[in-house]
Amino acid sequence: MESSTFIYFLTASILLTLAPGPDILYLLTKSLSDGAKAGITLACGLASGIVFHTTLVMVGVAAFIKSSITAMLLLKVFGAAYLLFLAFGAFKAARARKKISLSRAGSKISSVALYKRGVLMNVLNPKVLLFFLAFLPQFVDLSSDGASLKILFLGVVFAVQAVIIFSGVAMFAGRVRKLILSKKNIGQLLGFIEAVVLTLIAFTLILF
Repeated sequence: MESSTFIYFLTASILLTLAPGPDILYLLTKSLSDGAKAGITLACGLASGIVFHTTLVMVGVAAFIKSSITAMLLLKVFGAAYLLFLAFGAFKAARARKKISLSRAGSKISSVALYKRGVLMNVLNPKVLLFFLAFLPQFVDLSSDGASLKILFLGVVFAVQAVIIFSGVAMFAGRVRKLILSKKNIGQLLGFIEAVVLTLIAFTLILF
């Protein structure tokens, strides 16, 4: 791969990652609610989902799913159902919260569970799959030797830069969080916002 092509790909990837979207919006909300560590863990899960989608593109499964109305519908239904399940959990947790202190702030979800959440949010989103199916092949000569491995390489690069940027967003949100934790009932408010964000992402997945 020519260096100019790689630089163009990396630039496009960074701009796409920074663009407002469901992933970065939820990441920001979660980091404000539970701290930078939670946001970084979630970012690693989301990036792992990117590698999964890239693998599907590489082996041709993505093209099959795109051509199958049933497969696309099932992915949308399962993805939206999972997001609504998370939204319900966030709403219940928010109702249970009272005024919180810095040492006790945040939800009780483990890092492993939060990482899995990020993976599943990405894996069950067919829009992400379709995006990579359209995006990655633009930078690879599909008739060349090792085209599949080049696609995988680009997918990993995209995932790495996404983790770096998302982690930066999480750390920034974590700093902001420390400034607002003294506000009364802010924990409840952030929990409700998280539930609303997840619900909106779920409906967007189904309707668009």
